Amino acid sequence: MAKVIDCQGLACPQPVIKTKEALEEITEGELIVLVDNDSSRANVLRFAEGQGHQAEVTEKAPGIWAIRIIKRPGEGRKASETEITCAPSPENYVVTITSDIMGSGDEALGRILIQAFLKTLPQTSFPPRAVVFYNRGVFLAAEGSEVLEPLKTLSERGVEIIACGTCLDYFGLKESLAVGRVGNMLEIIELLAQNRVVRP
Repeated sequence: MAKVIDCQGLACPQPVIKTKEALEEITEGELIVLVDNDSSRANVLRFAEGQGHQAEVTEKAPGIWAIRIIKRPGEGRKASETEITCAPSPENYVVTITSDIMGSGDEALGRILIQAFLKTLPQTSFPPRAVVFYNRGVFLAAEGSEVLEPLKTLSERGVEIIACGTCLDYFGLKESLAVGRVGNMLEIIELLAQNRVVRP
């Protein structure tokens, strides 16, 4: 009978560590690892195959995978801690928008570029966890912005759209926020500290 370990909801590298520990507890047999994100699926599969085990993946439900690992007598090798790695997860990044233009130099070109960036972002295969607007960037999330539609599309896909409350107050835009919600500095700091940050 296959041993099952449930790694749903665990952040990397915990699914890989639990898989390693479970494989070390058995001399042979099957191990089923349940994960609920693509990053963990890829990391556990790569780890198992890297240790010389046969492994296959089955999607049990949307967003939930069962990784079946077969360990045979004398098969596999002991993994070192340095081999327990996490592939960068495309979901673990936050976009920060600090201005209503992109780059420095010509302002007209900068406005074209920031609009192109935000209009293209929803078309990517891996949207960010959140888009955070502060300083003059909050104008892009306010009424009259030319990028409200792509921001609404991102929001519908589960991306948090957060505008700095202090910045909205400073520019008199708090009542004009057209997409997303108001955020505070503590929240912004925690988002930036916990995720990879992309600054266009």
